[in-house]
Amino acid sequence: MDTLEAIATKLDVRAFASKPVPKEVKQKILEAARLTGSSMNSQHWKFILVQDRANVKKLASDSTTGRWAADADFAILILINPKIPGSWIDAGRVLQDMQLAAWDSGVVSCVYTGIRDDQVRRDFGVPAELSPSAVLGFGYPKQKIRGKKKNRKPIEELAFSETYGGRIQFK
Repeated sequence: MDTLEAIATKLDVRAFASKPVPKEVKQKILEAARLTGSSMNSQHWKFILVQDRANVKKLASDSTTGRWAADADFAILILINPKIPGSWIDAGRVLQDMQLAAWDSGVVSCVYTGIRDDQVRRDFGVPAELSPSAVLGFGYPKQKIRGKKKNRKPIEELAFSETYGGRIQFK
């Protein structure tokens, strides 16, 4: 799939079918994470792949905004080192790459950041020097979603030339 097409068509989905995602796709998603650029090439992030049904449900219950993830086939908890400058941006970069790799395989996903820090640390053995930054829930979509259009503002409302408010022009 063309990269821009993937970006243009990828949707955040919170309703998953019961069909399991093959291990090769999970490996591809984590490989996309491993290959993502990071601040100062620190590669500071760590990932916890949560596949056991009980643990997926526990991870969702350790959330303030991700209860929907209890129905995901699997989840990935992204941990960052907050002492690394740019670590929070790196978390966003890595989660987007994982989502695009999943989308390319027909696997949908959604992210949540409402994490109950103490509970996640206890339940998933997160070391003190790392911070849980986001969780991605993955699975096959419960309903057909390919071909749906995104509701996005026109580029003229978002991008400007030279100064804020300058009409966008390409040379």
